[in-house]
Amino acid sequence: MPESVVITKATYLASAVRRDQYPEERRPAVAFIGRSNVGKSSLINSLTRIRQLARVSSKPGKTQTINFYELLLKIDGGEERHSVHLVDLPGYGYAKVGRESRKTWAKFIEEYFLHAEELRFVCLLLDIRHTPMESDRRMFDWLVEHDIPVLVIATKADKIGKNARRTQIAAMQKALGVPELTILPYASPKNEGRSELLDVMREYLVE
Repeated sequence: MPESVVITKATYLASAVRRDQYPEERRPAVAFIGRSNVGKSSLINSLTRIRQLARVSSKPGKTQTINFYELLLKIDGGEERHSVHLVDLPGYGYAKVGRESRKTWAKFIEEYFLHAEELRFVCLLLDIRHTPMESDRRMFDWLVEHDIPVLVIATKADKIGKNARRTQIAAMQKALGVPELTILPYASPKNEGRSELLDVMREYLVE
């Protein structure tokens, strides 16, 4: 069955730590954020099907800028290409990164969230193998308090069995304080969860 949403092109645009460094052309955007080493780069590469679009590092905390990518989406086999932005935000919660660096990151991440009028929703990535930590809960609560739509994605779903997934997702819902919260399991090596994520992107990004 053909996919309803096809990414026909994905290219790097810019890296930024200030608003004046954002791409000049504004497009509907989705941002990805999560703790360091949550598998964010692997998910972005799985989503776009470009292996090295986002660099996968063995060292957590490597991403230190806001990285912008342009995606062209084709919907339901149509000819029109819809240009959207994918925004890769620095990971949080990595203890070996200095306190001043963490403060700097927090400042420009918050600035992006509060002033990017084109931002449509945020994907908050959590490792399905672990209960959300305090930093995860703070990030989730902050997004909710600022009325920013958030999709929680449970990464590394290939690392555990189906029954364990259900148990872990229930634990994540409880930890975040929203028992009915929709959480999308994602397994990057198998692209599992990709079509569901593309459907959410279509809902929020394609006007």
